[in-house]
Parts: sequence; C-alpha cells; structure tokens
Amino acid sequence: MNHWKCGACGYLYEGDDVPEKCPVCEAPGDKFTVVTQIEGVGKENSVVESVEKKWRCTVCGYVHTGPEPPETCPVCGATSDMFEEMLDEEDGENLGITTEKRWKCTVCGYIHTGPEPPEKCPVCGAPAEMFLELDEHGSEIGSLPVTEREPVSSEGVSSSLFNTIADLLIRHHLHPISVHFPNGILPVVFSFLAISVWFDIASFETAAFYNLIAVLLVLPMVLLTGYLEWQKRFKGIKTSIFIIKIFCALVVLASTNVLVFWRIIDPGVVAADSPVKWIYLGIAALLLGAAGLAGHLGGKLAFGTRDR
Repeated sequence: MNHWKCGACGYLYEGDDVPEKCPVCEAPGDKFTVVTQIEGVGKENSVVESVEKKWRCTVCGYVHTGPEPPETCPVCGATSDMFEEMLDEEDGENLGITTEKRWKCTVCGYIHTGPEPPEKCPVCGAPAEMFLELDEHGSEIGSLPVTEREPVSSEGVSSSLFNTIADLLIRHHLHPISVHFPNGILPVVFSFLAISVWFDIASFETAAFYNLIAVLLVLPMVLLTGYLEWQKRFKGIKTSIFIIKIFCALVVLASTNVLVFWRIIDPGVVAADSPVKWIYLGIAALLLGAAGLAGHLGGKLAFGTRDR
C-alpha cells in the first residue's frame, strides 16, 4: 500500500495507485508524489513514520499537511502568513496527529472530535447515524446505506440529463452566486421605499419598484439552485435549519410578487395620501427580514463546517 501526497494542497491518499484527482482541491493525479515511509538509516529495514505538521488557514479553516504552510490557500487564496500551526490537543507538541476520533457529518461536512459522534450535528441538525468516522488521512471509514445517503434516481435519458445539469450547477456554486443578487438588492429596495414614504420622494419609490422587478426575475434561479443544493449536497434532510430556509424562501417569493403586482395595479400605493403605504412598507420589511434570515442560515451551513 502506497501513500501519495498532493503537491497542490498536501492531502495524503492511501492506495496502490495514484488517484485520478485530489478530493480536496481537485488537482490532477500527476500532481501527486509517493511519500516514502521506510528508510534504512542506523537500523536495517527500520520503519520511520514521516510526522508532518498541520497548518490551519485562519481565513477559511482549510487544513494543510506539510513541513511548511502552502504559499497560498487552495480554497480561499490566503497567503502563507495567514496560516497557524495546529497543536496536538493532548500535550501541545507539534505532532500534527490527532489522538481522538474524528467524525464527519455526511450532510454538511462538519467535523466532530470525540469518542462518539454527537447526537445531532450542531450545524445542520443531522442525527448521529449520518456521521462517518475519519481515518488519520481524513478519509471516511465505511459508508452509509445507499437509501440514507441519496435516493437512487429512476433510469432514463431525461433523468440522467437532469442529474448532470444539477451536478454542474452545484459544482460551479450557482446557488451562492445567484442568491447574492437579491440579497444585495433588497436592502436598497427597503431603504428607497422608506425614504419615499417618510419624505414623499416619488423617484425613490420608482427606483425601488424597478429593483423589485430585478429581484423577481432572478428568484426562479435562486429557488431552483437552492432546491438542488438541498437535495444533492445536503441529501434532502428535513432538519429545522432547512425547514426554516424553505419557509423563508417561500416568504421572499410571495412578498416580492405581492409588492410588484400591487404596485402595477395601484401605481400610487406609496403616495403621500395612500392609506396603505405603511402596509406596503411593512411587507417590504418582512421580505428583507426573511431574506436576511435565509442568508444567515446559509452562511452557517457554509462556514460552520470548519474542522474545529
């Protein structure tokens, strides 16, 4: 059995043949080199285990294995001075190995250290049976039953094409890309509406209306990619964090439609003499709050999975 080291990120792979690509940074197989573990120095056929240091990126939490930190983080691009050396939890020496078991949540990727997996994942709420133990190289030991990991899709060209498209959308992070558009525009919409209501400036209300139309146009992509992320990456698990995110998404969709079509039917809905302008502004506040809560939970899923 050989040990292969990725020259890009330092990931260690154990196997007879080099992997096709690195599971961490996706570097091709030709970037791997064999790590020698047997050296005949002083003693014949004596085994010397290469104990390397571990470095954690203080920006994104990525863990690098090697004598020195990488020049740049393969995940976030942070420079080497942003890495800190990880110490052994037991005696504080720079051993670069962990004495306790590590468990990975197969739903969101959260890493738990301890003799047993937690009762539920502190990030996504997945139960203990959704955790797998990790070996010393960070690889999963064993696997979950197929029925629990991901539903087996029906056969057919259309199903295969849909899964291919879905995998491409997830791989290229279309959901976080698309969701930044409404999350950036909605605070502007609410601010413009508030200014229009309090100071009776019609131009701000008009600008808010056109921004709402932009949000409405991009929402189908946001909801579609969000659903695919939930089904593919998070296995469609129905824990509280995902139920709240789905509810917030429906509130955002409904509120945006109400605001846009109400304004089309009644162009003077926010006028100074309108009796319902505060209701209209309240719906906009609800829309902004739902989008903010969904974004907060999405950030928890994205950044709460660091190896702690």
